[in-house]
Amino acid sequence: MRYAGAGMLAGLAGVAVSGATAAVLRQRLSPPDAVAEAVIEVTPGPVALYLIHLVGRWDKPLLMAGVLAGLLVLSALAGLSARRGLWRGQLLFCAVAAVAVAAVVTRPGGDLADLAPVVLGALAWTSVLGYLAAVLGQRSAGSQTTGRDEVAGATGATRAEIGPPDSRRSFLTRVGVVGAGTLAVAVGGRLFGRRRSRVEEARARLRLPVSGGEVPEDAEVEVDGVTPWRVDNGDFYQIHTALAVPAIDVSTWRLRIHGMVRRELRLTYQDLLDRGLTEAWVTLACVSNPVGGELIGNAWWSGIRIADLLAEAGPAAGADAVLQTSEDGWTCGTPLAALTDDRDAMLALAMNGEPLPLEHGFPVRMVVPGLYGYVSATKWLVDLEVTRFDDISAYWTQRGWSAEGPVRTQSRIDVPRANHGVRAGDLRVAGVAWAQHTGIEKVEISLDGGPWTTTELGGVPSVDTWVQWSGTVQAEPGNHKVSVRATDRSGYTQTAVRRDVVPDGATGWHTIDFTAE
Repeated sequence: MRYAGAGMLAGLAGVAVSGATAAVLRQRLSPPDAVAEAVIEVTPGPVALYLIHLVGRWDKPLLMAGVLAGLLVLSALAGLSARRGLWRGQLLFCAVAAVAVAAVVTRPGGDLADLAPVVLGALAWTSVLGYLAAVLGQRSAGSQTTGRDEVAGATGATRAEIGPPDSRRSFLTRVGVVGAGTLAVAVGGRLFGRRRSRVEEARARLRLPVSGGEVPEDAEVEVDGVTPWRVDNGDFYQIHTALAVPAIDVSTWRLRIHGMVRRELRLTYQDLLDRGLTEAWVTLACVSNPVGGELIGNAWWSGIRIADLLAEAGPAAGADAVLQTSEDGWTCGTPLAALTDDRDAMLALAMNGEPLPLEHGFPVRMVVPGLYGYVSATKWLVDLEVTRFDDISAYWTQRGWSAEGPVRTQSRIDVPRANHGVRAGDLRVAGVAWAQHTGIEKVEISLDGGPWTTTELGGVPSVDTWVQWSGTVQAEPGNHKVSVRATDRSGYTQTAVRRDVVPDGATGWHTIDFTAE
């Protein structure tokens, strides 16, 4: 067990050294983070979607815990292998380091400098394992010799030639030294690598020329339990593949617009501010939102119309797509037409009146009404390439999702809650419906499969936001089922056919069960 413990402590020391090195060098990812992101990348889309729905926001913490647990298991095996020869354990650590190297160099934008944390971490692994295994090996050899000497009647001089046997105190002393050193390195790296803290402080000092947005007076249907029409930043859903949220300094941020254009543009954050901002209410939705799901939200966005920037760049004839790229390498392909028509597609700098939160794409992200996020809503945006769909393959389209993702007309029941008890009699039913850039014409509800009843709609400033709705049904005592469907302004009414979110969004009516008492 001491060998296994020595291996695990060596593993932790290596992780601490690699993490501290990555922090000091201001790298976005430590080697364990890079391995975890690589796992995300190779995971099939349907499997990833299932896991997201299974564990929700715990997906990334659980993945990181799994990576670290796996490393500890391998470290313990390295320690046990060292019992039969130190080189065996060190070889296993080198194999683990090779996996980390592969993960790091395959991250977008990776270069040789990104290997420094892996190299130093591997040196820590092998060195610490040798340091701890030395006294364990000495003890083992001394114990075996002592046994032979007792049989042969050997003197203490024979034992002295091999060296004195190790004691538990000696081993624990070395464990204490390594443990203290590991803690010091981890804490020191955190102190020296406070990049996120510096970016957060810089973000807090920003004073952008934006407003907070006024919620229309008639937007809320005033039914307790309905999701607020404006979703606060802290409650807004988050979906991204970045294990470590990029922390980008606005003074060094750059956006490149290139590809099939007459004029390539390179813009700074100040360049965007100098062009003047536009503001609008826009509802964003995730394609992986199931029927009745909560991966949707409405906010007041402030930014620069991308149509103006693309007009300045001058797309060439034949271009029909824009490949968006994030700081962390995530990509999506967006129809060029959706970025150049009259909708409020923008490079967003602010959300609900304040600079974008880091988790929502600070300093700049894309917001495109009417499209699912996987083809439009790039966070930490750094590159826009005007191109053709035939010439690109983006992150999620490589995993089986459709190339273009217009938002499907959907509706959701918020009140009453599923499987909750309510009072019999007149029952208020309420929720939200959306069909971004098309608009909602009407919302209907049906109790127990009966006739459809039209509900009242809240007011909206444009077709790019969701709408609250409410209606009343007569609920007799007993168990009931209520369904909702929406009709958009194109005349399309939601289908009752249930379909999974892959490849381009879920379909079906949201239906809940409840009991009237």
